[in-house]
Amino acid sequence: MSGVAEETVRRVNGLTARWAWATAEGTVFSAPGVWPLLAFLADGAAGPARAELSDALGVPADQAAGAARELLAGLSSMPGLDAALGVWTHHGLALREEWRAGLPAGAHGRFGDDLVTARERLDAWAAERTGGLVERMPVRLTRDSRMVLASALALRTRWRQPFTELPLQPDTGPWQDRTLRGLHRRSVRPDRVGVTGTPDGFVTALTVPGDTGVDVHLVLGEERMTPGQVLAAGVGIVERGLPLTAGGALPHGHVGPGLYVEQQPAVTPEPRTLDVTTVAYEVRADHDLLALSGLFGLITATDARTGHFPGVSDRPLAVGEARQSAVAQFGALGFRAAAVTAVPMAAGGLPQYRYETTVVRVAFDRPFGFLAADRDSRLVLAAGWVTDPAPYQATGLGPGPGPAITPSL
Repeated sequence: MSGVAEETVRRVNGLTARWAWATAEGTVFSAPGVWPLLAFLADGAAGPARAELSDALGVPADQAAGAARELLAGLSSMPGLDAALGVWTHHGLALREEWRAGLPAGAHGRFGDDLVTARERLDAWAAERTGGLVERMPVRLTRDSRMVLASALALRTRWRQPFTELPLQPDTGPWQDRTLRGLHRRSVRPDRVGVTGTPDGFVTALTVPGDTGVDVHLVLGEERMTPGQVLAAGVGIVERGLPLTAGGALPHGHVGPGLYVEQQPAVTPEPRTLDVTTVAYEVRADHDLLALSGLFGLITATDARTGHFPGVSDRPLAVGEARQSAVAQFGALGFRAAAVTAVPMAAGGLPQYRYETTVVRVAFDRPFGFLAADRDSRLVLAAGWVTDPAPYQATGLGPGPGPAITPSL
């Protein structure tokens, strides 16, 4: 088990769902990268800023720091996931001992007036903590910067069953004129896919299990649905709050977005099988959290005319920026994702067919969502929306990849 309390998982996943409603297409984001930063800020805040942060977190401010420490400890204990929190203060800023003592061990550092050196150190921390996926701290350092509060998450997992890479040429939809890096596999686990109904439409969900306890859930909605509607449904599916009708129980026919159950010839007498077609992708995004300041409880905290964090320091502090850089990569062998979030404070051969088998066929060949989640706690670690999958590139080695995949509808 991850060690993260169920209530904390619910609160962080709630932020994921609300953030999803506000996202644009072609994005990736990590609510667990933001939530502990807001929690430590709430612990040191006062007045309206404290109330707004508490509302965004879904936890009383006096419990926020404890919940953040628990979340960070739980994240650090998850196989395949690295998590860190860092706080850097200007040498002229003294922190209140009670607040500093609540930070994780070794999290506090200092910087001086040499902003070039300070910037290099912050960038090096971001790159090291994400295995190079995020190379720079996503915020600026200025002469007015007095503190930078940052988190870094990096997760990686390998598929228990790899995909085969083949060119994919969708015959409909926004990708129909492209040759994509298609991924295909067939298994005897049809219950890895299912369909659920929501007030906004039907959603198909596929679980791709990793070998580190992290699963990636691909979610495809009806074409009229927005990314926010599909991803919010995905959170409900991960949390098991939305019931799925699993592939093994579905009738024949077109049973959900991109999902079909049909009879196909087979070489051996197999039970119902699952046939998956999807695409390789890399999604990168930079988020200005202050553009959604109400979502993150940062409306009052950005007012630099006064201080809002007397529990952090006796010097007046306000939030100058709040940004996240995130990346997610999905390929034939596995998945990697990383996010760095920072808040500065200022003054990712023809066989012989003898049998028939029932095949549950799912194709993610138009824009879709993804959620990487811890299998035990069901905490969503990263989520996003794929609009620009990787193009297929032949290696030039050997006789070529064979025929392209063209999903039939």
